Amino acid sequence: MSYRIRVWDLPTRLFHWLLAICVVVLVATAYAGAMQWHARAGYAVLALLLFRIVWGFVGGRWSRFASFLYAPRSVAAYLRGSAHPDHLVGHNPLGAGSVFAMLLVLLAQVGTGLVGDDEIAFQGPLNRFVSTARGLAATWYHRQVGQWLVIGLVLLHVAAIAWYVWKKRQVLVRPMVVGDKELAAPATPSRDDAVSRLAAAAIFGACSALVWWIVRLGSIPPA
Repeated sequence: MSYRIRVWDLPTRLFHWLLAICVVVLVATAYAGAMQWHARAGYAVLALLLFRIVWGFVGGRWSRFASFLYAPRSVAAYLRGSAHPDHLVGHNPLGAGSVFAMLLVLLAQVGTGLVGDDEIAFQGPLNRFVSTARGLAATWYHRQVGQWLVIGLVLLHVAAIAWYVWKKRQVLVRPMVVGDKELAAPATPSRDDAVSRLAAAAIFGACSALVWWIVRLGSIPPA
């Protein structure tokens, strides 16, 4: 007997796929030299990341950080093959590490983009608030370190999905599309009703407004 459980609420699924699209656009525009579109994609990523941070505290059961913030002992048990039942519902310990790493790396990438200055084609909107040395250091990290960390994490993420399909016969993509998982035992579902979706839309709207304000702040002439 199997149980169909709503694991990923709609806001989490939209965040996941929109972030994936934006990261592809970021990489493509960086290599194409389309810096205006690169910046726009970066602003969209920042709004998405801010939303995900808030949603990690108020979102559906399995989207909350508390559901996949594992102790080292739990991670070790999973690696030994002694998985806790919760590991089979939402993010397992390895997937949780990937989520936190991606959030941190992307935040650093967007942050350095906001204050960076390549002295050729692009200057971040907040560059004037940092010293020249710090702006150049941010640009160096953004181009020489951060972009490769992002690409590496994306490739690792794709490889892990393929490995789970091939080795463990676990399809991880479909639940992130439809929201539900087929489980051998019952589990608490994530809330995913009209009220929570409207709340998510309001949160994302507020995060987008904050990003707009941050970008606009850089265009305001100093007093």
